[in-house]
Amino acid sequence: MESEQTREVIPDGDPLALFTAWYDEARGTEPHDSNAMALATATAGGIPSVRMVLLKGYGPEGFVFYTNGHSRKGHEIAENPHVALLFHWKSLRRQIRIEGALEPVSAEEADAYFHSRHRDSQLSAVASDQSAPLDSRETFLARYEDVRARFEGGEVERPAHWGGYRVVPVALEFWQDRPYRLHERRRFVREDGGAWSSSLLYP
Repeated sequence: MESEQTREVIPDGDPLALFTAWYDEARGTEPHDSNAMALATATAGGIPSVRMVLLKGYGPEGFVFYTNGHSRKGHEIAENPHVALLFHWKSLRRQIRIEGALEPVSAEEADAYFHSRHRDSQLSAVASDQSAPLDSRETFLARYEDVRARFEGGEVERPAHWGGYRVVPVALEFWQDRPYRLHERRRFVREDGGAWSSSLLYP
């Protein structure tokens, strides 16, 4: 008879369907920002950096986030489109790693998301020269007030350098905590033609 320890809890099959199942569960258990994910980028020379961003959409075509293209990550993305994502849901004791290359979302998609945000968030995106040196917080707030006055009574224009990226996955790896550090890991890799293969990994 199969014991609880020998029973596999990460099934083979469609990794995107498994992602959806885990993500939907996390949205009900994580107290804050269940869509938060670490985004790792690197320069053309391979120097890495990582930060948290928010997942704003996903599907068979990939995983979408938005950012300022003039930021550090924007410059690194321009140099090297290969990135990695990490979701960690402590409440579920699970994580998912995703690897792939980026492609920009369309201007129409970026406009639609930008104008779905709270107006103050739109204004702050225009006011922020993200990742550039800042002499004081007062300078940033003054720029925000200038932008607010400029767009008073009208639609906030999305900056051309502010947009979205889609991570087109080539690999997804699922990790589940199990008792006594006998954890479970399964890695899915996209094969030529688009089909997925998977294998268990030692934890």
